[in-house]
Amino acid sequence: MAIMLVMSKGNIKINPPPPPVVTAPQPSSKYQGVKHTVLVMSGKGGVGKSTFSVNLSVTLAKKFKVGLIDADINGPDDPLLLGISREKLVANEKGIIPASTKYGVKVISMAFMLPDDGTAVIWRGALRHKAIQQFLEDVFWDNADYVILDLPPGTGDEALTVSQLVPQADGIIIVITPQDVALLDARKALDFASKLKLNVIGMVENMSGFVCPHCGKTTNIFKSGGAEELCKRLGIPFLGRIPIHPEIVENGDMGIPAVEISDEIRKEFENITSKVEEILEK
Repeated sequence: MAIMLVMSKGNIKINPPPPPVVTAPQPSSKYQGVKHTVLVMSGKGGVGKSTFSVNLSVTLAKKFKVGLIDADINGPDDPLLLGISREKLVANEKGIIPASTKYGVKVISMAFMLPDDGTAVIWRGALRHKAIQQFLEDVFWDNADYVILDLPPGTGDEALTVSQLVPQADGIIIVITPQDVALLDARKALDFASKLKLNVIGMVENMSGFVCPHCGKTTNIFKSGGAEELCKRLGIPFLGRIPIHPEIVENGDMGIPAVEISDEIRKEFENITSKVEEILEK
């Protein structure tokens, strides 16, 4: 049933279709060996979700075998943040081989299949669905301990595709910023998880204060504490805060994850990954 605009007594309302019925297909043999699947999502763009996904993956790779799926087909940024945007994929009898990084993370992304970083991907939902399906089913993940899926913003096709294709996913991590509008969008992501019966691993507040590179003082440019308060109210694990730090931006542009440069950022991500490990082992 299509979405319909319904007029009633001069007011226009949206009559949406019911939530899709999520089937539980068997994962492909190439993906069955993956131990943990974590979806990283946000209710809106611009919250630093890809930066978070990359640094989370690099931190986990210090202890585990880790794969990273850049599921943002239209805006694939993860390879750039890891300094491998011009890598080319190869395949053998095992399947498509994900690109390697010097940080121990194996990566699959639409970026590897584009002629250059400025090429737009103008695809409808069905094609994006097929691409993500191939990332999951045709890529040789070599029995990874963790596969992190960096989803595009919002609760659209890609998020729905992944939830249907990987019913055994451990759950989602929601990345937000401290503004009220971001908190509102986070609730939409939580509603998405509830309707599709996805476990919420926890929430991370990104851009939580600006750290002065000279004096080390933290200034709350937006707000602070909104995500933690929301988590307490809803009974969701609060995983931690990541400040705005010049080193995150500068090194990210050069393809160097912040956890490789900043002791402060590395400790924050180590705390977050420890909580994730603890939650998933329960």
